[in-house]
Amino acid sequence: MAAISTSLLSPLPTTAKLRLSKNQLKPSAQIHNQTNPTHRFPQLRAVLSSTTRLRAVAEEAAPAAASVDPSSPAARRVYVGNIPRNVNSEELRKIVEEHGAVEKAEVMYDKYSGRSRRFAFVSMKTLDDANAVVEKLNGTEIGGREIKVNITEKPLEQTESPLLQSEESQFVDSPHKVYVGNLAKTVTTDMLKNLFSDKAKVLSAKVSRVPGTSKSSGFGFVTFSSDEDVDVAISSFNNSPLEGQKIRVNKA
Repeated sequence: MAAISTSLLSPLPTTAKLRLSKNQLKPSAQIHNQTNPTHRFPQLRAVLSSTTRLRAVAEEAAPAAASVDPSSPAARRVYVGNIPRNVNSEELRKIVEEHGAVEKAEVMYDKYSGRSRRFAFVSMKTLDDANAVVEKLNGTEIGGREIKVNITEKPLEQTESPLLQSEESQFVDSPHKVYVGNLAKTVTTDMLKNLFSDKAKVLSAKVSRVPGTSKSSGFGFVTFSSDEDVDVAISSFNNSPLEGQKIRVNKA
């Protein structure tokens, strides 16, 4: 009778059994698994389970690949920030045109005071023009101010948040109005209104926000019922501290 290989004489796992072949001419040994090994080895089961969970979490957390159309207006629109207040759209267009073909340049203005908000959007004719403008102008100076230039990643949201909509709808405009500058980022519309209400009859107040966000732009407006209230507000609060910063108050 043929001898069984010595490798089969070593101890077998508890999950397998040795069965001799019924073929008498070629006796052989076959190993048959009775159960899933993880049922008998809890540590192995825990490792496999943990690996599966990690893979699932990673797949869920992986962001979808961004699909940006290079020909879309958003890909060719450039944000220009920290520009001087006296630079208008036409002047900005001439500056940018030195580095690429411009379709449109628009400085953003506050709708109540008419003052420049110190930033603008410039639409370039091609993506190459937009990239060239960012490379050439970002970090340079206009009128002594270092400007920030970058391509906007997506179109500006046309809808405003409930907070902004509420402030806009509640604001009461008036020809008797003051501009309040150098506001700390923590100053709210209510804080501004309460401050001026101590000395004058306030109609309304608002803190200007960065477009599409609830972030303060660092200035605001307060309206009154008379010029006398405006004068009192200026004399009482110009250069006075509010939230750790001295505010500037003048007629709007």
